Amino acid sequence: MTATPRRSSYHHGDLRAALLREAIDVSRTSGPHAVTLRDITRRAGVSVNAAYRHFADRDALMLVVAGHGQGMSARAMERRLDALHEPAGRDRMRAVGLGYIDFARADPGLFQAAYLEPVDRARTEDPVAYGDSGRTPYQLLSDALDQMVVDGSLPPERRLHAEVPAWSAVHGFAMLVVQGPLRELPPEAVDALSERVVDSIVVGVTQV
Repeated sequence: MTATPRRSSYHHGDLRAALLREAIDVSRTSGPHAVTLRDITRRAGVSVNAAYRHFADRDALMLVVAGHGQGMSARAMERRLDALHEPAGRDRMRAVGLGYIDFARADPGLFQAAYLEPVDRARTEDPVAYGDSGRTPYQLLSDALDQMVVDGSLPPERRLHAEVPAWSAVHGFAMLVVQGPLRELPPEAVDALSERVVDSIVVGVTQV
């Protein structure tokens, strides 16, 4: 087996950023579960002990990777939102859901790091996961649901914790596409199914 080459990819004082870049790269190419401190430090050309000056352990490193991935997910949602003109709440919900799937399809390894590594829901509002609008993916979803209440398309009594079923459904579909039996479908079929799934989610959260 060929050893992973050492890199001279960081400048003095920038080791933290170099380790983060390596962890993101491994997440993208091999999935988040392939990330180890030993491998990441070898790729960066430093000792494992050097990493501990910046990250307490692998989990600490992966939380930062997850935040980076969630920020990219938020930007994918924002691109869908920016394409709308004076959108109603339902339109915003569709854009958020489709943007979530867009990111999963474009960057499946980092998508899994973004949403499988964190173990604390409080991190769904962590500034490290902000998109360009200063909102995390979870907050963009919440904003869309709030707008649906304002529009009258979501009954107020259905608003509490509506993020959970909506997020669960779109995440489940995304995982089937990037890691499950739907990954063999042609892109145009996934496009059509994405629209159908998201439309079903929008209708589902409104039902009394």
